[in-house]
Amino acid sequence: MWITVVLSATLLLLLPLATSGNSAGQLPDAPRFELLHPSSGYHGLVSEDNLVVDVLPQISAQPDVCAFNIVAHHTRSEIPFMIRVKDAMAGTAELVATRELNCEQRKNYHFDIAARSCSGLLSNNVTVHVKVGDVNEFAPVFSEPSYVVSVDEGRLYQELVALQAHDNDCSPKYGDICRYELLTQDQPFSIDSEGVVSNTEPLDFERSHNHILSVVAYDCGMKRSQPVMLTVKVNRVCHLGWKGIPSQVEYWPGSGRQELFPQATLELCSVPCEVQEVHARVTLSTQHIGRGCDRDTYSVAQQRKICGANTDSVDLLPAPGPEHSWTAGLHSDDGAVPAGVGINGGGSAGEGTGEGTGEGSNGDVIYEFDGDGVVVPQSVLTHNLTNTFTVSTWMKHGHAKQDDKHTKEHLLCLADDHQMNRHHVAVFVRNCRLILLVRHESTDGGLNTFQPAEWRWKLPQVCDDEWHHYSVQANLPEVTLFVDGHTFHPETGDSPEVLDDWPLHPTKGINTTLAVGGCWQGSEGRMQHGFTGSLAGLNVLVGSLEPVRVLSCLTRCQEALDTPAMELLQPSMELLTNNEMTQISIEGDNITNLETLLRRVAYINSRDLPTPGRRPLDIHTNILCGSGNGLRIASVSSQIVVMPPHQPAIIINGTANFAQEYQSFRAGLRIFPDVTVTLAQQMLEEGSGGLPPLSSDFPNRSSEVSECAVSVYPPLNPDHETLSLPDSLIRDLGLTSTVSRQGTTIAGPHTAARYTAILRQLHYANRKPAYYLNRAFKLTCSQLGGRFTSNEYQQTVTVIHPQLSMDRSSGGGGSSSADDSEQTLLEEEDEGDTMGHQATLDDLADAGDAAEDNTVLETMHSNMAAVAATRGRQAAARAAHARVSGHHVDMRADGYYTATDVEGVHAAGAGHAVTVIVVVCVGFLLCLVVLGVIRLRAAHSRHAGAAPAPSDHTADAEMAWDDSPLNITLNPMEQMEITKSTAGHKTRSSSSVGTRNVGGAVPRRDEDEENSDEESSSDDEASSNFADDMDDSTDEEQDEVEVDDSAAKRKELEWDDSTLKM
Repeated sequence: MWITVVLSATLLLLLPLATSGNSAGQLPDAPRFELLHPSSGYHGLVSEDNLVVDVLPQISAQPDVCAFNIVAHHTRSEIPFMIRVKDAMAGTAELVATRELNCEQRKNYHFDIAARSCSGLLSNNVTVHVKVGDVNEFAPVFSEPSYVVSVDEGRLYQELVALQAHDNDCSPKYGDICRYELLTQDQPFSIDSEGVVSNTEPLDFERSHNHILSVVAYDCGMKRSQPVMLTVKVNRVCHLGWKGIPSQVEYWPGSGRQELFPQATLELCSVPCEVQEVHARVTLSTQHIGRGCDRDTYSVAQQRKICGANTDSVDLLPAPGPEHSWTAGLHSDDGAVPAGVGINGGGSAGEGTGEGTGEGSNGDVIYEFDGDGVVVPQSVLTHNLTNTFTVSTWMKHGHAKQDDKHTKEHLLCLADDHQMNRHHVAVFVRNCRLILLVRHESTDGGLNTFQPAEWRWKLPQVCDDEWHHYSVQANLPEVTLFVDGHTFHPETGDSPEVLDDWPLHPTKGINTTLAVGGCWQGSEGRMQHGFTGSLAGLNVLVGSLEPVRVLSCLTRCQEALDTPAMELLQPSMELLTNNEMTQISIEGDNITNLETLLRRVAYINSRDLPTPGRRPLDIHTNILCGSGNGLRIASVSSQIVVMPPHQPAIIINGTANFAQEYQSFRAGLRIFPDVTVTLAQQMLEEGSGGLPPLSSDFPNRSSEVSECAVSVYPPLNPDHETLSLPDSLIRDLGLTSTVSRQGTTIAGPHTAARYTAILRQLHYANRKPAYYLNRAFKLTCSQLGGRFTSNEYQQTVTVIHPQLSMDRSSGGGGSSSADDSEQTLLEEEDEGDTMGHQATLDDLADAGDAAEDNTVLETMHSNMAAVAATRGRQAAARAAHARVSGHHVDMRADGYYTATDVEGVHAAGAGHAVTVIVVVCVGFLLCLVVLGVIRLRAAHSRHAGAAPAPSDHTADAEMAWDDSPLNITLNPMEQMEITKSTAGHKTRSSSSVGTRNVGGAVPRRDEDEENSDEESSSDDEASSNFADDMDDSTDEEQDEVEVDDSAAKRKELEWDDSTLKM
C-alpha cells in the first residue's frame, strides 16, 4: 500500500516535470522556428489590393518540416490566411490571404502558427502579427451638396464660410483632408487649408450682386473631390461717397479730350441733410513725369527758338565744347537716359508705372551742382547788365543739407576779381527764398542815397526738389518774378521784400568776375557760396525784357485737365482752376449739377508722343448741411494710364544713283534732285484717303522734322569742291544751317515738305571732276531733337569721263594724235591753268591726294584689263582708216561710256589714265631715239670734214656736241653786269650740256616768271624728268664707246663760241 502511494506520488511529481519539459522545450525530433526572439513572433504587412503578406523575418523552421498550421486564434473572428510551404528542404513558407482584405473593416490580425514535421510532431507556437495597408480608393466628399452665404458690400471678412469634407479611407495618409482649392479664377476670394473662405477686397454690389465659386478638396494623397458650388450673395449697403469712379482710365495718344468720370454719382444714402454748401476738388498729379508734366522733347535752346525768345540772350550753361570750355568740368547729364526724361522730355515709364528714372532729355544738358561753381569768361557776356535785364533758368532745388538754413547758394554772381569781395549782381537761394542782388555802381551817381538793392521772394517751389522755371525781369527799380510762366504773387498778397543799400564806392584796378553755381571771392582767390541742385538753360538777356508770352510758351505743359463746358454751370455753382490746369474745383449748393460737371471733367495730352505711364487722380469732397453739421465723404483715388505711343518713322526715298558729265560738275548740280522726306503718319493719311488725324485740336509736332544732316566721305576738298544751300529759303523758314568739309546740317522744326524743298536745292560743284570716279552723300533726318531717326539714304553721283580713241596708225602719227588729244583734254580740265604739259603717273597721284581719295589709283589698276578688252572690241569695230584729229578727243557716237558699256564708270576713268601713261612713255622713247640719231649724224659729219684723227679717238669725237648753230641771246639789261668777253669761255661740265634747249636758245628768266605757280611746278617736274632721261641716255651711250684719251675728249666737249652774238 505504501509502495502504491509512493509510486503515485512519484508519477505526480514526474508528470509536471514532463509537462514542463514539453512547454519549455520540445522533443528532440520536433521542428523549431528559426527566430532569435520567439516571443516577438512574426510581423506581416499586406495591402488591400494584394494577397501575399510580406512577413519579416521570413517564416522558416527546421528540421523535417512538411507543413505549417494556424493553431490558435486570438479572436473568434475568421482568420483569412493560409501558410504555403515554399521550400520543404529549407523549411521556408509564405503567408497568403485567402481573400481580399479591407482596411476599412479590419486593420490588424493576430494568430499563432506551428510547424509540423512529416512524422506529425509539432513545434512550439509562434505569434504572427499582420497589418492591412490602406489603398487610396475613396475621394473626399463634402458634407453639403452646395453652400450659400450672404455678406454686406464694402467689408473685408476673415471668414465668410467654412467648408468641410471627409474621406472614407482608413489611413491618415488617404483619409485626411489636406487642401481646399477655388477653381473659379479672377474672383476676390481665397480659401485656406481648413476650408475657410474669405474675401480679398471689399465687395461691391454695383459690380456684382452674386459671386458663384467652385471649390474642391484634396486628401493627403492628392485625390480630388467633386467640385461643390459656393454662392456668395452681396447685400447692398449705402455708403456716403462717390460711385461709378473707375479705378483707372486708359488714355491713348492722339485721342484728344477724354472724359474721366462719365458714370459718377454722389451717394448720400438718404441722410437727412439740407445741402447748404458742397465743394469738390479734382487733382491730377504729374510731379513724377519729368519736370512736373509732359512737355515737348525739344531742347531748351530749340524751345526758346520755337517760342520766339530774344536771340540776344546768352546761355551761360551751354553744352561743353571748344567754344564753351568752362562747362567741361561740371557734372552733367546730357541725355544719356531714356528718351523723354528731364526738363522737357517727361518721365520714363517703367513697366507701366510711369516713374521717372533719371534726368536729362533729348538735346538738353542738365548740370548738377554740389557746391562747386565755374567762372564764365568775360568774352561770353558783358559785365555791365545795365538797369534792364532778364535772368531765366530751370532749377531743381531741395532743402539745404547744412544745418544753417541761412547759407547762400548762388546761381549767378558778379563779384570783384581780386582784393575785395563785393558782390555787384547776384541771384541766389537762401532759406527757401529766391533773392536778386543788384548793387548800384559809383558811376551811377547818388553815392549818399539809399537805393533798392535786394529783392526777396519766399515761395515753396524753391525747396520742393522739383523742376521749375524762374525768370527775374529787372527794369530797375522795378523787378518782377515769373515762376513757370506766371507772375509770382505771394499767398499773403504782400509784395516782395525789398532792401535798400548804399551804392558801391569807387575803386581802381579792380575788375569783376562772373561765376555760375557759386560766387568768386576775390580776396581769397577761390569759389564760395556754392549751389547744390540742378540747373539747365541759364540765360541772361541784357538791355531787354523777355515777353510774357515767351515765358508762358517755354513752360507750357502739354497735359492737363479740361473743364466742362460753361453752359453746364448753374447760377449757384462756381468753377475754379489753377494756372497749371492740374486742379479743378467745383463749388456751390447743387448736388445734381455737381454730378453733371464732374462727369464732364476730362484729361487731354496734346503731345503726339506723350510719356507713357500712370498719372494719379484724387477727388476730395466736402458737404455742409443746413444744420451746421458736415458729411464726411471719403476721398476717391483713380489714375490715368497713358498708353505707349506708336513710334513715328521718317522715310527718305529718291534715285540713289545718277551720272553727270564734267560740265555739270563744274557748273554745280543738285545732289538730291528727286529726294522725298516722308513721315509715316503722312503716308497713313494719304493711304486712307486723306482722313484727318484723331485729334486736330492741337498742332501735330510729330509731323515735323527737326534736323537733316548730309555727310560726305572723304571730306570735301575746299580747293575745288563746294556745297551750297538755299540760304534765303532757310532763313525765311526760321531754320539754321552749317556747312563744313564733312557736309552740312539743317536744323529747326518744320514740315517734311519744307525740308524736301531745301534738300532738292542743295548744290554740289567740283572744278576738277576728272580726279574722281564718283561722290557719295549720306542723308539722315530726325524728329523731336533726335529722338527718332530716319533711314540712312545714300546718294551716289558718278562722274562721266570722256572716252579717248584707241586707234593707232602704222606710223608714229597715231601716237602723236593721241598725245595731242590727251594734251587738249588736260588743258580743258585745268581751264587754262596748265600749259600743255604731259600728264604723268605722278600727276595722277597728286590729283588723288588733292581729292583725299587714295583708292583712285588702285581702282585704275584693278580695272585696266577690263577697259583694255572693251576698247579693243571698239577699235575693231571702227574703220581701219579712221582719222584721229589732234585737236579733239575721238568719242563714241553717244559721246561717253556709261556703267552698262564698260564694267562701271570706274573702269572708263581708269582706262583714261592708262592711256595717258602709255602715250607719255611712247613720246619719251621716240624723243630719245630721234635725239640720239641726230647727234650721231652730226658728230660723224664734223669728223669727216676735219683732219683725220687717230683711230683710237674716233668714238670720243662722235660724242662731241655740234654747237656751231648755237646762239645765245642776252637781255640788254644784263649787259652792265658783263665785265669780261665771253670769248674763250669753257663749258662748265658735261651735265650742263644736257640742260640746253634742243632748239638752241636759252629760255629767259622773265618768261619763266610769267607762268603761274601750278604751271611752274608742272613744267619743272616735266623738265626734270626729261633732263634725267637725257642724262641717263647720254651716260649709256658714253659707256658703249671706249675712252682712251681724256684730253681729246675734253677738246671735243669744249664750247665753240665763235658764233656767239652778244
